[in-house]
This record gives sequence, C-alpha cells and structure tokens, in this order.
Amino acid sequence: MKVFVAGATGVIGRRLVPMLVDAGAEVTGVARSPEKAAALKKQGATPVTVDLFDPPAVEAAVAGHDTVINVATSIPSGMKVLLPGAFNENARIRREASQNLASGAIATRARRFIQESFAPVYPDRGGEWIDESVPIEPASYVESVRDAESAAAEFTKSGGAGVVLRFSFFYGPDSTTTHDIVRAVKGGIAPMFGSPDDYMSSIWTDDAASAVLAAFKVPAGVYNITDDEPMRRGEAIQLLASALESKQPKMPPKWLFNLTGSLGDTLGRSLRLSNARFRQASGWTPSIGSLRTGWKVLVSEMKSAGLLHA
Repeated sequence: MKVFVAGATGVIGRRLVPMLVDAGAEVTGVARSPEKAAALKKQGATPVTVDLFDPPAVEAAVAGHDTVINVATSIPSGMKVLLPGAFNENARIRREASQNLASGAIATRARRFIQESFAPVYPDRGGEWIDESVPIEPASYVESVRDAESAAAEFTKSGGAGVVLRFSFFYGPDSTTTHDIVRAVKGGIAPMFGSPDDYMSSIWTDDAASAVLAAFKVPAGVYNITDDEPMRRGEAIQLLASALESKQPKMPPKWLFNLTGSLGDTLGRSLRLSNARFRQASGWTPSIGSLRTGWKVLVSEMKSAGLLHA
C-alpha cells in the first residue's frame, strides 16, 4: 500500500507517519525544508517537496498512491491569532490545497482520500450531545471547512472513499496551542471563551493520529474524532491548574471575548461531541478518554521534555 501524506511533519503527521510505516505502508510525505525531509527519512518515509497550491504538481506527486491523506494546516500561535488575516493561510489550505489533493487523487485513481476537518464548526448545542447528523454552522473564519469537506465528498462521488475527520481540540506536549494554554494558566488567566458551564471536547494528539490510521477501515463519510468524555470548560481549566500545581486562574474580561469576533464565536461554543459513529465503524478507542487523565499525562510529558519551568 502506498500512502501520500500532506502535513507529514505537523503535530499529527509526525505521529502518523511512523504508524503507517509500522503498518507496512510505503509513505511519501510533504516536507518544506531539508531538516523536515531528513526527519521523514529517519521515520522511514520518502520526502517530497511540492507546492500544494499548484494543481499539476500535486497531481504528479500523488500519482501511484493508493491513499491520499491531507492533515496540512497553518495555525497561528499566541497573540498572533488575534491579528487580521492570521488564519488566511490556513483557510487557503482548506480551500485550494484540499481541492488540489482530492482532484489529483481522483485523476490518478487513488482509492481513499482522508481529509482533516474541524469539529467546532458545529453550532452551540448547550449540554446536548452532538453527532454527525447535526448540520454544521461554521463562523466566518472557518467557513473554508466547507470547501475542505466538499473536496472529500467529490472524491466519494468519483467512486472512491472520501473520509472527513472532524477533530476536536488538539492537546499534546509539542502543540504550540497547548503551550499557549499552559502559559496562560500558569500566569493566572483562564484561556477560555464562553461560559465555564459550557462543554469543550478534546483529543490527545497521539489519539488523533491513531484515528487517521483507523480511518483506513471506515466507509466514506464524516466522523467526529474526539475523546469519550467532553468536560465543562470551567472544570477542565481547574483540573489543568491543579495538574500544574498553579493557583486557579481568573476568567478574562468579557469585553476581550467580544473583541475576537468570529474566532471567539467559534471557540465559545458549547460542544459535547460524540465519537460513537467512528468507534463503531473502525474499532478505534482513544488511549486517553478525557482531560481528567489527559492533563496529568500532558504535564508529566512536558516536565520530562524540559518544557515546564517554575
């Protein structure tokens, strides 16, 4: 089996590639620097440099692969998320790169196309469980998610198996977003939009990668990728502070939330996501079922890696 991975050196990709190699796949991964190409070679993959916004180049790169996976993103970190246009590159990846990869996979007769998506495009449903039957209502800054998911749907219409994985909030020791959250909590601020009583859904980065591998087994369609126990935001932040042995952080002022526009709208939604459909279709289960355990694992791994300081 030959597998092409866009985003092979990102937070999910660098976990996924060795899983694919261990499973016996011949893996080609996109690398945008010599250092990242060397890292892919070390993992047993073949690196390739390709402009994902160049349709002919993408088609040539994916030719001969049975499965094409798109987990490419460009997520800003820190205060950059509040700058105008901060998510433009990520939106372009969803709109153009996803389409180019799906079209290339169709043209070269790949059998499966797996597309990363974003679960916070669901509407706020309070305490209700959210499964894949709930229509999405993306805020303006993530409207491009529709384009990425449409690319996978086009692949399915062509006769292949297009799979969309709607990931909940990623966290892990090498995630820059996680580092931002940890710094905020240690600094006494709860990095939280919306009400403390609202629900947040999350997924450990290793479990997100294993879900991509499990997606080789499922029928075409859309699946929520999340842990087993969504938590209320306030409790989740309190547990992180306890794991960090920090004082309980304070909520940011409401006016700051109002200034963040559609970003705040998205991150402030109450999302109690169900992973039942994907579990039933694939047999996948997350190794970390909730933040109750996950925060402790995160802090332990960050300490071991020298990433936490007093």
